[in-house]
Amino acid sequence: MCGIVGYVGGRQALDLAVDALRRMEYRGYDSAGIALVGTDENGESFLKAVKRTGKLANLEDKIAEVGAETLTGSTAIGHTRWATHGRPTDENAHPHVSFDNKVAVVHNGIIENFAPLRAELEAEGITLQSDTDTEVATHLLALAYNDGDTAGDFRASALKVLNRLEGAFTVLFTHADHPDQIIAARRSTPLIVGVGEGEMFLGSDVAAFIEHTKNAVELGQDNVVIITRDDYEILNFDGTAAEGRPFTIDWDLEAAEKGGFDSFMMKEIHEQPAAVRDTLAGHFEDGRVILDESNLSQSDLKSFNQVFVVACGSAYHSGLLAKYAIEHWVRIPVQIEVASEFRYRDPVLDERTLVLAISQSGETADTLEAVRHAKSQGAKVLAVCNTNGSQIPRESDAVLYTHAGPEIGVASTKAFLAQVVANYIVGLALAQAKGTKYPDEISDIWASLEEIPGKVEEVLASQEEVGKLTSALGAVPTMLFLGRGVGFPVALEGALKLKELAYIHAEGFAAGELKHGPIALIEDGLPVVVVVPSPHGVKQLHSKIVSNIQEIRARGAKTIVIAEEGDTAVEPYANWLIRIPATPSIMQPLLATVPLQFLAADIARECGNEDIDKPRNLAKSVTVE
Repeated sequence: MCGIVGYVGGRQALDLAVDALRRMEYRGYDSAGIALVGTDENGESFLKAVKRTGKLANLEDKIAEVGAETLTGSTAIGHTRWATHGRPTDENAHPHVSFDNKVAVVHNGIIENFAPLRAELEAEGITLQSDTDTEVATHLLALAYNDGDTAGDFRASALKVLNRLEGAFTVLFTHADHPDQIIAARRSTPLIVGVGEGEMFLGSDVAAFIEHTKNAVELGQDNVVIITRDDYEILNFDGTAAEGRPFTIDWDLEAAEKGGFDSFMMKEIHEQPAAVRDTLAGHFEDGRVILDESNLSQSDLKSFNQVFVVACGSAYHSGLLAKYAIEHWVRIPVQIEVASEFRYRDPVLDERTLVLAISQSGETADTLEAVRHAKSQGAKVLAVCNTNGSQIPRESDAVLYTHAGPEIGVASTKAFLAQVVANYIVGLALAQAKGTKYPDEISDIWASLEEIPGKVEEVLASQEEVGKLTSALGAVPTMLFLGRGVGFPVALEGALKLKELAYIHAEGFAAGELKHGPIALIEDGLPVVVVVPSPHGVKQLHSKIVSNIQEIRARGAKTIVIAEEGDTAVEPYANWLIRIPATPSIMQPLLATVPLQFLAADIARECGNEDIDKPRNLAKSVTVE
């Protein structure tokens, strides 16, 4: 989830672009860069680019070093990067400039077919300077503009290139021969046009330009926009005319950075469909599951006879779901370990052990030490991580990156869902290598995963029902969460979110454990959340949890039931019923978790904690043991 900005107008664009990138830096801070296009005193057009790895301050240092007076121009594109393809380095930073120094490109998203396009460019004798997928678009545009049926035509050349790109992306093109024009396009990832007086803006969101204009245009899927200083034109990818959605921004700058939400956490909850979609992207081609950066061969994957999952906090709960999925699909034992305990209990590891290390930051101290211990015992390590180039991936044998983008809220939401999806990808890769699932079965499971983003959007659309529930509950002193099967880790995650945000006691239990002690906690008026498995899954599981609901209702509990659409058996026993779309049982946590995020945030506010982005005593990344 990178931050993109663009400007065409009558002002010097450098400072404008730097300010816009500062407001976009929450979207990525692995590197930053700017390309400027203009004409000199002789009327000759030029293109200049400057970029630097690290936070935006490093780019500002580079600009000072080069000399801001040399970086003139009234057209600019800029980028602040959340690394996906290629480590955070100066070479991999955007913008990328073409071999003829005429084209500059910035890009957000993933170009899934970059490998054959890169091979094609190399066959043309072009030496690529980076490891990114983005750079291929830069050189393809230069080639199309310099030769062939679109030679000399910026628009036609850009459309030609865009129609060759596969994946989810936003891309901005500039060309030195067209100093007062930017051509941009979006497919699945966001792009907004800002309409000023004698100037036009582009941004990943409105925070990029809200200081200068509140008039904006939202682009649709597969739209191309051409901006000049006085106008904009919207096209489809085939070059036919299209229309955007004009709107007036009624937020202030702080709200704009949060996408109009009152907190980063709420914004990130709503970004979960994109986080799931982007994490899946590029991992299934020609009927086969593909991992990211991996030194694990298919024979390595086939050889593993046990898996240890090591993680902390919400990542640990995602690991519990990995256990369910891997054991179900691969039929090998999986042990889930709290990373802080792993190396102290002397686990039995060998060269046929796969350790799955899950960490949003890639710097979690306990998980890092678990990785080092596993490696010292001869085990192989596969990291699931949201931060490109961080320490845990660097010390692992393989890494599968989640593409949730930066998560500002301390309590994990979109990173958690992305981790669950990534763990499922690992499970399918193991099943594929071991042959425990036929190719058509893997394709069917993948098709179900691809439906999840749309189903999460349905859950998000029903958030008002959770709001009504929390208004009725008010500030509660304690809550219990129950689940069976894959619903049990969801219950644990729901309880953790409530503890983190509302500072109240909350516990998650396996519902079958009620009679073994926890039922003593049930009393009149106690709110109990119950995550109900699909009635179309294991029949006994569903009927037993309905019995659990009856048991706690009989003892005066108020039941908040999360159940699949069409499940009528739970209706008589729910004080409040929250519906989620029907989905295969193993996928249900990706939907059932979302209402619990809203529930925790709303109860936190009822309890007087308005700053849900920064819960007391907590940090986003725990880098000490």
